[in-house]
Amino acid sequence: MKILPRGRWAWVRAVLLLAVLVVAVLRFNVHGLAHLALYSPREGDIVFQSLPRGELVEAIEGVTLSRLSHCGVVMRNAEGRWVVHEALGVVRETPLYLWIVRGRGARLEVWRWREMEGRDPATLRAALERYSGKPYDFRYAPGDDEIYCSELVFKAYRDAYGVELGEWELLGDLNWRPFEAFIREMEGGALPLGRPMITPVGVTRSPALSKVY
Repeated sequence: MKILPRGRWAWVRAVLLLAVLVVAVLRFNVHGLAHLALYSPREGDIVFQSLPRGELVEAIEGVTLSRLSHCGVVMRNAEGRWVVHEALGVVRETPLYLWIVRGRGARLEVWRWREMEGRDPATLRAALERYSGKPYDFRYAPGDDEIYCSELVFKAYRDAYGVELGEWELLGDLNWRPFEAFIREMEGGALPLGRPMITPVGVTRSPALSKVY
């Protein structure tokens, strides 16, 4: 079986192809690589990003008037690797690097609970894992059967340490009007303006958090 190139020009073509691939990877992930070099994760960090554009992401960012459309909690997994517990599709773990580079422009913000130092991270890990596998809540309702990203962050910290991080807001108090048609489509015609929700940017408004990156 032929594995290595044979002949001078075959090697030249292989090297050029490799160079193109390296440039492409660096071009699209250079910000992610920078974040990995500069950000020193701690268990319990809450990370925020802008997801790739789409109708749902545009609605989240437009309704909340923020570029932060997704968040999760940084922890170490059983192998000691850094992962993000997130609600995306289902509640799951995603390797930290993949989580960062998936974001639009590899955008990353990190917020940290000021009282996390000295706490047992296993308590938070257990709280996060209790929601593992639950489906994503596209209606952003406050129940536990389905979970969305910032709801996972809020409930995990509440369950683990009894602290409430962030501000719950009513949909009717947010910038819902430009997205009324989309909201009605998601709700099957209803417009639940009285529904309380915790948004990614709402989590960052907690006075108990500090922005560390």
